Amino acid sequence: MPPIPTLSLEGKVALVTGGSRGIGAATVRLFVRAGARVVFNYKSAQSEAQRLVEECGAEDCHAVQADLTGTANAASFVRAAVERFGSLDALVVNHGIWLSEEVDIDQMTDGQWRTTLAINLDSTFALVKHTVAQMKRQARGGHIVLVSSTAGQRGEAGHVDYAATKGAIISMTKGLSTELAPHGIYVNCVAPGWVDTDMTAGALADPERRQRIFAAIPLGRVATPEEIAAPILFLCTRHAGFITGEVFNVNGGAVLVG
Repeated sequence: MPPIPTLSLEGKVALVTGGSRGIGAATVRLFVRAGARVVFNYKSAQSEAQRLVEECGAEDCHAVQADLTGTANAASFVRAAVERFGSLDALVVNHGIWLSEEVDIDQMTDGQWRTTLAINLDSTFALVKHTVAQMKRQARGGHIVLVSSTAGQRGEAGHVDYAATKGAIISMTKGLSTELAPHGIYVNCVAPGWVDTDMTAGALADPERRQRIFAAIPLGRVATPEEIAAPILFLCTRHAGFITGEVFNVNGGAVLVG
């Protein structure tokens, strides 16, 4: 009998952005349980980051304070992972900003637009750039998973800044997957819909808005962070060995009816 299939990352080193809370923290936990050593960043949630390291074990999990707005700090963050654990096999770009208040395009400030692009898109470019350079030096391939959104596929009224960045991430995934395939580097995208996290707490706390959100999801509820982390893990394992350039929708069917 062949061995029972497992989603193992034994011996691998992963870098996870926005890892102190929500989807990022769930991904860190799952990757460590799958055998990986993980470095993640936090911007200001130091206590949450420290608790996560204690939970997962400092021998397998390391937190780095890093503001990933723009491109300036990506190289040092990637370098921190390599210095801590000696190599880098997987990158999960999970961090991002979404303002719960809807803002019409004619009312949106230049500052909001530029801030959203700097956090959601410019930093993704820089993180992928420096990760790919490290993976090419290692010459053994790797996995990159970018977290997009249903908004990147169908848009989102009142959130044109967010939707634009998430759509760009999908285009990056498609272009990078063909560019990097000859190097054995897989690039895929996970596209959540509504997830029960700190970022969406304000919207979900409003009873009327919560009812509208639930009504627009065929499964009738929002996702847990763990339900997004599991597909991310799968895409970084050998079981996804013939998958690259894909958008993995994890949104309860919402993207089909929006």
